[in-house]
Amino acid sequence: EEVVDESNRLARLVDNLLSMTRLDAGAIEVEKQWFPLEDVVGSALGLVRKELGGRAVTKYLATDLPPVPLDGVLIEQVLVNLLENAIRYSRGGLPIDISAQVQNGGVVVSVGDRGPGLAQGEEERIFEKLFRGSASAASGGRGAGLGLAIARAIVRAHGGRIWAENRPGGGASFSFFLPCGESPPDIS
Repeated sequence: EEVVDESNRLARLVDNLLSMTRLDAGAIEVEKQWFPLEDVVGSALGLVRKELGGRAVTKYLATDLPPVPLDGVLIEQVLVNLLENAIRYSRGGLPIDISAQVQNGGVVVSVGDRGPGLAQGEEERIFEKLFRGSASAASGGRGAGLGLAIARAIVRAHGGRIWAENRPGGGASFSFFLPCGESPPDIS
């Protein structure tokens, strides 16, 4: 089981390296379609189910969420990267929070943990390629410093932005904004 886990971790690392290379080269094209954000969140949660290990995930998805023009595979990757970070840095067994709400002509999606939080001044740097925050070093984190850089590149390719901040009561929250633009096509 340990060998399988390590090989899966290595496969994710290689996937991240390939994704970062393609993003840097401009070789990834965003193929937007109108998606219900709830579906993308559910799919991402399904992909990290094993890593969650039964840990509770508190979801608050606003009832008025519109379909969003996005590349489902790429935004799923953003959510998986944020969820894996939350799992890695949360205090044992504490729930992870995920929310989505309409805001300023788009949607804001947030993933929050109850880990050590972010050191002052790292809020932007953690999105740099190969940068590992002080919480990673303190916890013996095994990340390569690519997941958040990939998330930022994907969100920017969608015309959005991503940021991180400390949560009141401890932990960190990683949020991204995706513009909705026009209304979805009427399919009735």
